[in-house]
Amino acid sequence: MAKKSKKQQEALKKYDASKEYTLEEAIKIVKDITYTNFDASFDLDVRLGVDPRKANQMVRGTVTLPYGTGKTKKVLVLCTEDKEEEAKAAGADYVGLDEYITKIKGGWTDVDVIITMPSVMPKIGALGRILGPRGLMPNPKTGTVTMDIAKAVQEVKAGKIDFKVDKYGIIHTSVARMSFPVENIMGNALEVLHMIEKLKPSAAKGTYMKSVSVSSTMSPGVKVDAKTISK
Repeated sequence: MAKKSKKQQEALKKYDASKEYTLEEAIKIVKDITYTNFDASFDLDVRLGVDPRKANQMVRGTVTLPYGTGKTKKVLVLCTEDKEEEAKAAGADYVGLDEYITKIKGGWTDVDVIITMPSVMPKIGALGRILGPRGLMPNPKTGTVTMDIAKAVQEVKAGKIDFKVDKYGIIHTSVARMSFPVENIMGNALEVLHMIEKLKPSAAKGTYMKSVSVSSTMSPGVKVDAKTISK
């Protein structure tokens, strides 16, 4: 077993790791046990009672965080020339097509989100092996393949995130920065949790939201009583 650092030992003394707390209590605990010298992310982990291997139990969605992500996302728009001005006016960091496809093929992926249009997807399909593992592949389900380029860029800049259940049935996503006030972290977290509730597949049986925990980039996890977050 890995030896816990002095700070980890101190953190574990400040709360009961076996207890479930209200979301507000858990947020306050995570703030109290985070010792990083940088503005760490506030992370949410939700274990769902689904089998993600089955298409009818896949949980994937998008949500715009009411208090933003606390991070400025770099957006690349891959589009035809007639859409370039629209993308630039909306705040895209990089706009173009063939030159960026060539850069990506060469290994460049220094962006957080890629937005494109349906007619361009055939060109981008060949980049799947590079973009897929990095979570950068545009997808209509997340609103990143659209004709309304301006709206898509503005939503990402305003704090839109997407999330997806992994092969273990867990959704892991960052919803704020630790510098945010407790009420802002709570507002963002509830927005994500309520969206996950809305996306419950009809094929999912039994308990849907099995467990919820919160943590910062390098803190231990704190359990949340799922019953306290339902609308």
